[in-house]
Amino acid sequence: MPKRALITGITGQDGSYLAEFLLDQGYEVVGMVRRSSTVNFERIAHIQDKVNLVAGDLLDEVSLLGILREHQPDEIYNLAAQSFVQTSWNQPVLTGETTALGVTRLLDAIRIGCPGARFYQASSSEMFGKVHEVPQNERTPFYPRSPYGVAKVYGHWITVNYRESYGLHASSGMLFNHESPRRGLEFVTRKVSHGVARVVCGLDDKLLLGNLDSQRDWGFAGDYVRAMWLMLQQDTPSDYVVATGRTHSVRQLCEVAFAHVDLDWAEHVVVDERFLRPAEVDLLVGDPSRARAELGWEPTVGFEQLVAMMVDADLALVRAQGH
Repeated sequence: MPKRALITGITGQDGSYLAEFLLDQGYEVVGMVRRSSTVNFERIAHIQDKVNLVAGDLLDEVSLLGILREHQPDEIYNLAAQSFVQTSWNQPVLTGETTALGVTRLLDAIRIGCPGARFYQASSSEMFGKVHEVPQNERTPFYPRSPYGVAKVYGHWITVNYRESYGLHASSGMLFNHESPRRGLEFVTRKVSHGVARVVCGLDDKLLLGNLDSQRDWGFAGDYVRAMWLMLQQDTPSDYVVATGRTHSVRQLCEVAFAHVDLDWAEHVVVDERFLRPAEVDLLVGDPSRARAELGWEPTVGFEQLVAMMVDADLALVRAQGH
């Protein structure tokens, strides 16, 4: 019998890469999607006929329990969330309902309906926020600086709580920023790669950005979903930092992206105060040494390679759209 995995948030960047990876491992994949008029299946269109899509919502524990009882997955990956930091300032209550309490509803449904399943919670480097040390590891204290970060801290600790209280095989991955051509346009990496493509195609001359000095530890999403899977293959559940251990500024991101198409970033990038956050996180850079040692995980795609991949994909996309 092949293993069966349930992925919440399967239509997102990470969900699509994880679904591909699990299918390659011979899994049956069940993907949970919300009933909504705007569900976007673009990221999983090429594998949609290979996965079983079911309707459910992190706001509705009854729907979660129904899915678990019907499908009895061996592994559950909770990737669904209101995942954009900027939006969390405008919708802090919704962010808390999905990104924090949604985890509790899912864990409770697992406890009742599928207690033998192994659970992965998508934690976030945004939990470290106003950092207490650089780099950040599994023992670094949390100090979130956005409603999103606060909600992720709740989701993280409730996962620990259910693991210790009910003996669930529940692990959290404290993933640092991970990008790809499937990243949403609201994220700065994709905003830059798509902006470069529009400049190359003569559609724009300027790219408006926020804080160019902001630094992040950026990796490739395809590498990071492999770490999620590796956590659930361990005998003992635990929590791991997943990162490259290297940091780059938004300015460096612009330099590399524009240089890839032989342009000078400084001639096109304009700082716009509308894109500055109310509270900025400090230097987020992860120490992945525990994931390396215990999971045998290594990133395979470097920063320059990732940026080039994203620019090339957006160039193809903009040209295909013909505008």
